[in-house]
Amino acid sequence: MLNQVQKLAWMTGLALVWVSVPVLAEENQKPIDKTSQLNNIEQSATSIGQLLAQSMIQVTGVNLQATDTGLEVILVTNQSDQLQLTNQSEGNSYIIDIPNAQLSLPNGDVVSQENPTAGITEVTVTNLDANTIRLTVTGEASAPQVELFDSDEGLIFGVISTVSTTQTPPAEEQASSETQEPIELLVTGEQDRYRVPNASTGTRTDTLIRDIPQTIQVIPEQVIRDQRVTRLRDALLNVGGVLQDGGFAGTADQIGIRGFFGGGTFGGGILVDGFKDGRGGIRETANVERIEVLKGPASVLYGGVEPGGVINLITKQPLRDPYYNAEFSVGRFSTFRPSIDISGPLNSDKTLLYRLNSVYETSDGFRDFNQDVQRFFISPTLKWEIGKATNLTFQFDYLNDERPFDRGFLAFGEGIIDTPLERFFGEPDDFRKVEEIGLSYRLEHNFNDNWKIRNAFRYQSSDAFDYRAEPVRLDETTGILTRNFRSNDDYSENYTLQTDVVGKFATGSINHTLLFGVDLARATSGGTQKRLPGGITPDIDVFNPVYNAIPRPGLDELTNVVRNNQDSNDGLGIFLQDQIAFADNFKLLVGGRFDIVDQNSKNLRDGSESGRYDSAFTPRLGIVYQPIEPISLYASYSQSFQPNFGTRVDGSFLEAEQGTQYEVGVKGEFLDGRLAATLAAYSITKSNIATTDLANPDFLLPIGEQRNQGIELNVAGEISPGWNVIASYSYIDAEITKDNDGLAGNRPPNVPFNTASLWTTYELQQGDLQGLGFGLGLFYVGDRQGDSSNTYIIPSYLRTDAAIYYQRDNWRAGINIQNLFNQRYFQGANFGRVAIEPGAPLTVIGSFSVTF
Repeated sequence: MLNQVQKLAWMTGLALVWVSVPVLAEENQKPIDKTSQLNNIEQSATSIGQLLAQSMIQVTGVNLQATDTGLEVILVTNQSDQLQLTNQSEGNSYIIDIPNAQLSLPNGDVVSQENPTAGITEVTVTNLDANTIRLTVTGEASAPQVELFDSDEGLIFGVISTVSTTQTPPAEEQASSETQEPIELLVTGEQDRYRVPNASTGTRTDTLIRDIPQTIQVIPEQVIRDQRVTRLRDALLNVGGVLQDGGFAGTADQIGIRGFFGGGTFGGGILVDGFKDGRGGIRETANVERIEVLKGPASVLYGGVEPGGVINLITKQPLRDPYYNAEFSVGRFSTFRPSIDISGPLNSDKTLLYRLNSVYETSDGFRDFNQDVQRFFISPTLKWEIGKATNLTFQFDYLNDERPFDRGFLAFGEGIIDTPLERFFGEPDDFRKVEEIGLSYRLEHNFNDNWKIRNAFRYQSSDAFDYRAEPVRLDETTGILTRNFRSNDDYSENYTLQTDVVGKFATGSINHTLLFGVDLARATSGGTQKRLPGGITPDIDVFNPVYNAIPRPGLDELTNVVRNNQDSNDGLGIFLQDQIAFADNFKLLVGGRFDIVDQNSKNLRDGSESGRYDSAFTPRLGIVYQPIEPISLYASYSQSFQPNFGTRVDGSFLEAEQGTQYEVGVKGEFLDGRLAATLAAYSITKSNIATTDLANPDFLLPIGEQRNQGIELNVAGEISPGWNVIASYSYIDAEITKDNDGLAGNRPPNVPFNTASLWTTYELQQGDLQGLGFGLGLFYVGDRQGDSSNTYIIPSYLRTDAAIYYQRDNWRAGINIQNLFNQRYFQGANFGRVAIEPGAPLTVIGSFSVTF
């Protein structure tokens, strides 16, 4: 462990020195002539508004009124004294975010006016996310200056536009070739929404989802809160075509998108703030702001990933104003989960900000003999605003998770064995323990209004240990299950350095957003699997089980070492992307990435080594046409690659897997922009899949192929004030098209033809019961094949969830019911016929939270 810390410190220090010196030098050379002005703005905002928002502020009206000097924008609410404000400049835009506030308008949640006055091209008021209103003022030549002052009417922003003049001014005005036109914003004012208009996962830039020619679905924080989600897989039930793939005996997130699973080590398709997260446990949601799911190949941005897509966990960031939240949840099966989320400034200038998320969880589980789940997570984040144009963010996370190792149910005939849900086929003390560490920094610097650079580094490590009685084979005539005591002891480390440059410019009337980036990555892993020699582990009668037939063997008695390896994977990726706007309604996305991968593996049992040096180019091309403002028609072509860890008879790794997707779709915004929907059709072919070498059955060849095609529908947003909905439907026609093991023509396991979900909430907006809300969820998963040989079927299910809550001022109390009708269902099959994970029965969770 000491060696790991030394390597981490060395790499972090080197990276910080490399990127910080030139940026800080440039920053010090610039006069910071507006810093005091911005500090005054922030101090004024604090003196006018309260430091803490006690409840969600609902803005019920936006009025735009022309004045002699510009434009007055009025946000109508009855809680103006609770508003808090943050500001930033980006390109030609000055952006003001109002947290703990939401637009709830009868005619839509976006208000926009173009060219309201000289020097200002557009003013837009919209909901940024489920907790924030964003006001954007865009200037012609540069970002407008902003002055904040008080008024009897409320809070007023004096926005000063800079208008460049090309004609010779009169003599009395020749001292300056600029005129100043103020715009006043009168804030006289929140509520949560399920629709998020922007996402970063699809382009590595903050882009409107309607302008991205691929399917993107976002699960905002409010959905996570309303459903009381604590596991990533449960949150992803809201996304069509995203399913659990076994889950390694209920101890890991193994998730597939559009019918493609895998991705190397656990969670190869999961990102954290844009970094691939190859750790092997269950992801924590306590520090997650939202979850963005990009469907289809994403190698053009993230390198080697599965062609189905990626899941990006966007973490919570420090806030400029004090925020303190505590929550406590209790539920069936002795579930106990307290958590905290606190944030705010560490100095008076608010240039040093922090955030801390932490949670502890314990539970007994619903299966026999299961020892307690014990889980602890903590994640501090520190942000330093070095100057007006530069900021540096550090983030750390630590997870310690110990829980039962439970392979679940068994296949029986063409279905699943009919035994009590709580019956366990391992031994009472089977367990898995995972310890994970994450450490990162992100340095951002704006060179000017149009160009910026981002440099980020992330270190991740995972240590996992398990010991269990592994099910091997069931004799269906006698009910005797053969088992084997075995233990895995594994570790992994990942180092990733990312550097992106983003620039906005125009060539004539055509606007460009250019992204250039370089990624460096190194992943190392290794471990052992030890087994008790055959014939010693007692069998078990699944219909009349007897446990602890022999004392549990010590680890030194597991003398059959079947795996002892060390692997490494070094990668370099260089990518270029251009978002081209030929017109406001016609956009082109074009990009390409070149990756070099160096794989090495050493078998420590016999000293043999294997390796492969691979390279791949992955393009993406997409087009978006908007015949009318709320409708986007799009089409795209993209490719993916993923390093292949199968080996040939000569010991070399197989060629990388390749993926190709064609996608067309339509995105729409309805109910004046409050509700968004995406309808998409796609076809994905994955090739170079490892399959048996018939001449050498112990080795593999890269000639397998799988073809998945389908249709998806996603809907999210607000139907009317207080009534929110998120829904999805997915149809996947998946087939193994080439294979040497006789599987051609079969359907891949865990891929249903149909999945659908609906979650909706309604909260009373007025009256004595204002703040009382109700939620209802329906989650359907169709029949699935349980294994690649298609020998049995995992049956379909419809799970019903419900919720009731009441929130008032700064507190919220609620009851969530999962699996309301106690439906017997199964999450998926981990492998073969002996590892089918059951879903939980009726579960009631009570929660209480308070915010200061």
